[in-house]
Amino acid sequence: MILKMTFKKYWFLITITIALVAVQSIISLYLPDLMSNIVDKGITRGDVDYIWSVGWRMLLVSLVSVLAAVVASYTSSIVSMGIGRDLRNSVFEKVSSFSLEEMNKFSTSSLITRTTNDVVQIQQATVMILRMVVMAPIMAVGGIIMAVNKDAKLTSILAISLPVMLGGLGIIAGIVAPLFKSMQKKIDRLNLVVRERVTGIRVIRAFNKEGHEKKRFSQANWDLTKTALWVNRMASLLFPYLMIVMNFTTLSIIWFGAKQIDAGNLQVGQMMAVMQYVMQIMFSFIMISVIFIFLPRASVSAKRISEVLSVEPKVVDPRASGKQTLTWFESSDKSDIKGIVEFDNVTFAYPGAKEPVLSEISFKAEPGKITAIIGSTGSGKTTLLNLIPRFYDVTSGSVKIDGIDVREIPFDVLRKVIGYATQKPIIFTGTIKENIKFGRDWVTDDMILRAADIAQVLEFASKYPEGLDYQIEQAGLNLSGGQKQRISLARAIAGAPKIYLFDDTFSALDFKTDAKIRLRLFKESKDATVIVVAQRVATILNADQIIVLKDGKIVGIGTHSELIKTNEVYRDIVYSQLSKEEAI
Repeated sequence: MILKMTFKKYWFLITITIALVAVQSIISLYLPDLMSNIVDKGITRGDVDYIWSVGWRMLLVSLVSVLAAVVASYTSSIVSMGIGRDLRNSVFEKVSSFSLEEMNKFSTSSLITRTTNDVVQIQQATVMILRMVVMAPIMAVGGIIMAVNKDAKLTSILAISLPVMLGGLGIIAGIVAPLFKSMQKKIDRLNLVVRERVTGIRVIRAFNKEGHEKKRFSQANWDLTKTALWVNRMASLLFPYLMIVMNFTTLSIIWFGAKQIDAGNLQVGQMMAVMQYVMQIMFSFIMISVIFIFLPRASVSAKRISEVLSVEPKVVDPRASGKQTLTWFESSDKSDIKGIVEFDNVTFAYPGAKEPVLSEISFKAEPGKITAIIGSTGSGKTTLLNLIPRFYDVTSGSVKIDGIDVREIPFDVLRKVIGYATQKPIIFTGTIKENIKFGRDWVTDDMILRAADIAQVLEFASKYPEGLDYQIEQAGLNLSGGQKQRISLARAIAGAPKIYLFDDTFSALDFKTDAKIRLRLFKESKDATVIVVAQRVATILNADQIIVLKDGKIVGIGTHSELIKTNEVYRDIVYSQLSKEEAI
């Protein structure tokens, strides 16, 4: 549907291109007839004036044909490039609207391939369609009519040549076409291996697995190469086969034409015209055959792009879905937002999962208080945080902010009042300052400086001559893990949100830096709601409320002193990290 709408956008240029190609095709059919007249009426009779007259006419129509071809190439290129640009924008916008649930349906490498290689296939097919699909039928039908008009008996040679040619093309197309779908999947696989190799370079080297990764890449590369070689080898048979058929057809025309000329039933110019028309007819069928060979690959690519564009995100902005949002967040002044987070009997299960990750979760996190979430690995701590900014939607129950279901709050407002620091810090290419600001126009330089100070970013940034303008390489390769974590914390702090979500963001920091940041942060965020997921018990000892998770269920809520006495699960976690004297 989106592909059709994209083509519809360029209907005017497409119409012009089709018209120009039709003009070019008609002129191509007209030229052999003029040549025939020069030979039979001009050269044979020795009429120089006639030759000049027809010759100038041929030059004129040839010039028109050239101009039509140039303009058609230009317009078809505009259409092709425009369609490619629009498709890439559509895929990018669609992927940007995906929740984490939809993102998990496609691998990163596959989405990259669909945005790049698959779009290129459609661009190439567009040019081919605009040029060949119009030209081939006109030249085929027109050529047959003109050839029969010149000499029907000589043209009857096509009754043998065309079936022989099309039969061979059909066999080659039948072998090659199914392989194109396989090639696109193998390109996905190759991109996946390359991406894992680049992003996991440190782990690969740490475990001395360069050889293993080279082998994986070689296998994926060779697998794609074998398929591509097989396709190209089969396609390479196409033109030699066609040339053989066309040459035999030319020889047959000359043979039988010469006999008719000798018998006085045919003129030389007529035979030359028939020969050119037959070549045009055969080239037309070749173009049609090439289209049928290469369009399947574009069709596969179009289907793969449509798979992405047709996905309807499960998590939808209420404004986009037409819901009424007449609540506090419609006001331009957000000073009246309190930031109370409430989970009301929340259950969540991942798509296709047999058991829910979270079951019957109910608690309230209030401003000015620190709510900590702790539990064993796989207990659902990160998943619980992901429900607040609506990375996923709850299966049942509700998550509320100030009593309003987050599903009724527009994305831009919801995520503006939330500062989220992820478990794994994500750093982008640019300066430290740009990473902290991260495109938010309302974040001032003073806010950036304050956030960098709180998150202890200034401690290491001040050592660089550039300071906060220090350039970060791709994926933060020139930063340590702790430095990246501090920048991630500063990014969450800089927007002065009403709700802070920290997903085990202090684990990469040393105890001294951890203590400094927490002391400053919790003092600065005294009017905000702070929810901390932690593995390190020392981080949450002074939390106002600790929620203990086990197998996706809450097994305890209270302060540290309360839980250490009454909750066995919490006590086991604490004693695994601290001595009894330290825990009291």
